Amino acid sequence: MARTADGSSFGERLRALRLSAGLSQEELAHSAGVSVRTLADMERGRTRGPQRKTVRALALALALAPEDVRALEAAAAPGRLRSGSPPGPAAGGLCLPRDAHDFTARGRPLSVLTALADAIDPACPPVVVVSGAPGLGKTAFAVHAAHHLASRFPDGQWYLDLRAMDPEPVPPGDALRRLLGALGVAEHSLPRDVEDRAALFRSLAATRRLLLVLDNAADESRLRPLLPGTGACLTVVTSRNALGGLEAVHRLDLPLLRREEAVTLLTRIAGAERVAREAQSARDLADQCGRLPLALRIIGQRLAARPQESLAKLAALLGREERRLDLLQGGDLKVRSAFALSYQQLDDVSRRLLRRCALAAGPDVSPETAALLADVPLRDARLRLEDLCSRGLLQPDPMVERYRFHDLLRLFAAEQVAAEDDGAARDAALDRTARWTLARAGAAALHFDAEHHDDPTGDPDPATAPAGRDQARAWLEAEREQWIAALHHSRTTGRHRHVLDAAEAMHWFSDFTQHWKEWADVFRCAAESARALGSRREEATHLNYLAWAHNTCTHDPQAALEAADAAHSLALACDDRLQTGWALGYGAGALRRLGRMDEAVVRLRAAVTCLRGDGTTQGRLAVLTLLNALGELLRFHGQADEAVVHHLNSLELCRQGHPGVAPQLIAVYQAHTQRHLGNAYVALGSRRQAETHLRQALTIFEEVAIPAWSGAVQLELGRVLMGLDRPGEAHTVLTTALRTLAALRHPLQAEAAAELRALDRTRDERPRGT
Repeated sequence: MARTADGSSFGERLRALRLSAGLSQEELAHSAGVSVRTLADMERGRTRGPQRKTVRALALALALAPEDVRALEAAAAPGRLRSGSPPGPAAGGLCLPRDAHDFTARGRPLSVLTALADAIDPACPPVVVVSGAPGLGKTAFAVHAAHHLASRFPDGQWYLDLRAMDPEPVPPGDALRRLLGALGVAEHSLPRDVEDRAALFRSLAATRRLLLVLDNAADESRLRPLLPGTGACLTVVTSRNALGGLEAVHRLDLPLLRREEAVTLLTRIAGAERVAREAQSARDLADQCGRLPLALRIIGQRLAARPQESLAKLAALLGREERRLDLLQGGDLKVRSAFALSYQQLDDVSRRLLRRCALAAGPDVSPETAALLADVPLRDARLRLEDLCSRGLLQPDPMVERYRFHDLLRLFAAEQVAAEDDGAARDAALDRTARWTLARAGAAALHFDAEHHDDPTGDPDPATAPAGRDQARAWLEAEREQWIAALHHSRTTGRHRHVLDAAEAMHWFSDFTQHWKEWADVFRCAAESARALGSRREEATHLNYLAWAHNTCTHDPQAALEAADAAHSLALACDDRLQTGWALGYGAGALRRLGRMDEAVVRLRAAVTCLRGDGTTQGRLAVLTLLNALGELLRFHGQADEAVVHHLNSLELCRQGHPGVAPQLIAVYQAHTQRHLGNAYVALGSRRQAETHLRQALTIFEEVAIPAWSGAVQLELGRVLMGLDRPGEAHTVLTTALRTLAALRHPLQAEAAAELRALDRTRDERPRGT
């Protein structure tokens, strides 16, 4: 006897409804126009599947509500199955596609599916959603998994393509017609209404052990009617959309293949011996395909079809980004087409937003930059970016609100910019973004300026501006590539004043991030803009900043010397004593790094002499710095006694007071001086005095949160503690130094590691008890 999803047969349900209505069999038979015997046979289960018109006559006589009518019809439908054998695994033309013999990886998601198949709760049959970007191999995985699990589902393993990317995806009613046909329901017995068909499908599926692969689902509303409600069924849904509104489902993430998995896939398609001969080229191909299964399959099948073609040749061809998508196609497999199908599903604004994101600098993009590039309100951009992630076209950062492309999708988006946006639209987008970005970058950097940090102005959107140094630094770091690109764009488009204002605002912030090699790029760009404006004083200033960057950030003393010499000539020409002194000082720093100590000492003495008579605050601070530099150089030159004298003079200048200068800045100058004094005392063998000064310097550097400086002082203090025979303290300080310097990729991290190894060896060699 056929039963519904709640376990009741048609006859049982009919009898319950009649008794609930308070009718006898005779009364109901008379009202419905059927014989009493026919009604009695139905209630006893002798009539397995009454015709739909009979059921509706009974429902009308019982005055049933619409939901009760649908339930009664669903209970009757199983009895109308076609005669013959029950439907088998390939019923209704829904047989599984061929499995790929070279299927690779995906072990974890396959094990998850297997566990679900082995522990099905009939009260809640599992539905697994496999979603993600185009080309990830979702269909291939679902089909492979279905073949792997087929023996667990003897009543059928069925595949149905719902064609989400077609102009008109498969309607739920049509999908249900095919599923019900596979279950043996005759075409003439199909309910007309989608809800009735869904109820009938759930009723029939509840009594079977089925594996359903619903491939390429469009959205939740089209999918829900196709899902079994009870029974021992497993449903695997694939979709380019996340289907985030679908409730009570399991979700499987198919990541990009790992590099070694990508090479394995190429090996299985093109041949192991061939790939082994050109292992590095195979790895290059895996990277150029972005480890995307579709792209890898296309390349693998090209190699298989051209057995004489070298992997190195193909890697060289794919290395040209402008040709990569052209090459990633073979027969009816095309990476570009796979992306285009998803792109065409978007409305005009989302298409513009997606393609303009490819204009952003760096590996990812913020909502603000995306909104500016696409010229849409920020709130709208945020919503659309999330939707693009749900569609697998962008990848969200797991920690912050930023988005990135898969490498091949970025190339596709850039193609769409070239095809759909004319030059004027593209230039307007870049100009708009550069102006906004430089304005915010300059305002954020002023948080670190000694004169403006209390209340920086100039942000293009004060309501969303970074508040305080921590937020300002976070923004400047996250958007580093974007604002540097904006700087270059502004220079090439003739907005030289914008470039100079932004670079000058960055001057103090650069001291806090000395590990950034990009500072040389920033100040070179600014010097070029100053030259374009004919401002020799500003050109000299930024050439000095450039010399500093080469000395401190890029560790290129020859370039530093060239920049300092150019700055010196310009400063002399415009009679700028401050920049003349700085140029001599930066040149001396470069000469010291080049090993030309005597020349460096001469330049530093000249720099101090040049600025001694400058009574301005900037001049006095410059003298303070140059005295420390001179002392440090003399210490390296074996004249530590004289070095101490210069550092003590510098310390006295710190203590004299500097009206208009932030106390925090003076504290930093003092910390530098204490550090130099400490190292001078080390050279003199006075380690206890050295420890005192280095600890004072470290306290200040840690308070102002400049890890590049505190890490270096930690290293120096650790060495002093080793010399004082305090290995436990030394180990703690050196471990902290290594962690700090390694986080910055600072060159001194190697020295910290070496000191720790030496200390560990010394401790191991000590006799026990000492």
